[in-house]
Amino acid sequence: MMARVAKIDNAWKKRFERQEKKRLVNTRDELVYFLIVCEGEKTEPNYFKALEKELPIGTVEIKIDGTGFNTVGLVDYAIKSKKIANRKFDRVWVVFDKDDFPENDFNGAIIKANANGINPAWTNEAFELWFLLHFQFVNTALNRDQYKSFLEREIQKGEGFDKYQYKKNDPNTYSIIMKLGNHEQAKTWADQLLEKYDDHKFASHNPCTKVHELIRELFNPKEVLANLSN
Repeated sequence: MMARVAKIDNAWKKRFERQEKKRLVNTRDELVYFLIVCEGEKTEPNYFKALEKELPIGTVEIKIDGTGFNTVGLVDYAIKSKKIANRKFDRVWVVFDKDDFPENDFNGAIIKANANGINPAWTNEAFELWFLLHFQFVNTALNRDQYKSFLEREIQKGEGFDKYQYKKNDPNTYSIIMKLGNHEQAKTWADQLLEKYDDHKFASHNPCTKVHELIRELFNPKEVLANLSN
């Protein structure tokens, strides 16, 4: 015997569709859509994908794109992605490091991003500075290998992590840092580094990072929406 198929009254169906459409509109009003374009193909995308799981459901939607591009090429890619996207992104960020790139390329990428409505979450010299700030204040220029060494030393102090070795593309880095480090202190120290500089010679702002400004937006979508409506 065939199962009976319930028939939906047409008037009720239309009313349901109107309510569902209204619900989706209201949901959209509460969501902030982010596009995060990363220079690195794994380290930064892995970090933000892990962070995304900590965000309140129904407040933020993120598209994370690890490109392998650098500096100006990365900004150009973000500008193009913003223009051709099927969905309008409320906030577009690019994430990249100074590393060994020429000063003009690094400075030019930041200036071009700002001029085109792209928010640069840059770090000088390496993204690992942001990780290390979860454990200690850094006000001396270091290279990536030195950040790695200091980071390993700090994490190895944690119970069960005495043999820890930092791996650049490790998807567990976010959870380890959040477990052993101090996220709020990291943001405070990152602010202090930014406050040291008041010019556009970004390549000389070392050490310095703006990653925490992107993270603040991700965790404060209502504030972002309020600023967008002003």
